[in-house]
Amino acid sequence: MEIDAWVWWLIGAAALGIGLVITAMPELGMLAVGAVAAAVAAGIFGGDAVVQVVAFVVVSTALIAVVRPIANRHRAQRPQLATGIEALKGKQAVVLERVDASGGRIKLAGEVWSARALDTDRAYEAGQEVDVVDIEGATAIVM
Repeated sequence: MEIDAWVWWLIGAAALGIGLVITAMPELGMLAVGAVAAAVAAGIFGGDAVVQVVAFVVVSTALIAVVRPIANRHRAQRPQLATGIEALKGKQAVVLERVDASGGRIKLAGEVWSARALDTDRAYEAGQEVDVVDIEGATAIVM
């Protein structure tokens, strides 16, 4: 009993798909799609081994060349909606107790926070508005 070439390509695609799930490497998924294209070339179009390999290489390479840069671009983008500490950076706060390089208190987003001045030579008095430039632990760094 001889197994057709398209079945071998589908087995290869399944193995690559399993590898994709285990390793989370998207390239394996693109290679799996290339193997499915080779299976189609073998099963439906009756292509010989050269046609099958060319279909696999062309589809896999095209997917990697097109999808990979798009994925990298999306991965590099910052989220549009900042949450948590990231949402507090750049906000304005009101000084409750004098803030200098050694500490103080501010009201930020309706909560009282400990704060420290970014510039060690600068001090902010109660009632002044300051900008939050960073959060270190539970301390807001202001200027």
